[in-house]
Amino acid sequence: MKKSAVLSAASVVALAGLVAVAQQPSKPAGSEHPKGSEHPKGSEHPSKPAAPAMTVVETAATSAEFKTFTAAVAAAGLADALKGAGPFTVFAPTDAAFAKLPAGTVEGLLKPENKEKLASILKYHVIAGEKLGAAQVAGMKESSKTLQGSTFQIVAKDGKVMIGNDPAAMATVVKADIGASNGVIHAIDTVIMPK
Repeated sequence: MKKSAVLSAASVVALAGLVAVAQQPSKPAGSEHPKGSEHPKGSEHPSKPAAPAMTVVETAATSAEFKTFTAAVAAAGLADALKGAGPFTVFAPTDAAFAKLPAGTVEGLLKPENKEKLASILKYHVIAGEKLGAAQVAGMKESSKTLQGSTFQIVAKDGKVMIGNDPAAMATVVKADIGASNGVIHAIDTVIMPK
């Protein structure tokens, strides 16, 4: 009962902050303005991609693979902070990553009395002040300091990027460079735990 109430409340909080953003369809070939002609007032130059309109929290909330992460961010009271200017690099565990935790772990962490512990775990997945793309992350051996205050190791091997400090529980980046207006999300397959 409490889990569904927390998840429902988290869903309401996450959805209340969302603004529906329609993706603009790409223009068909040949519809660009001829070289030297003016663009209609207010239109963007065809070679400039539009910046993502949603924050990292809003982007995660609209994805089917981050429902647990989104609920956890809301339960930990981090949603407003992650909607800020950033930039943020977020290594977001997928729902499958949370499902790998021992039975009852997620439910326990979502309880109000475990808010600080949940916040610490989630902050360990966020680097503030930097928007690190996949190529930048792959070139690093250690992360910058996370919001939690610690760092984690980064191992790039055989075309995969893994993060964490426990060699037995490293998380693999399964989807990289999910753009947001205030940062970037890299989906990972394991919840990493701070030391």
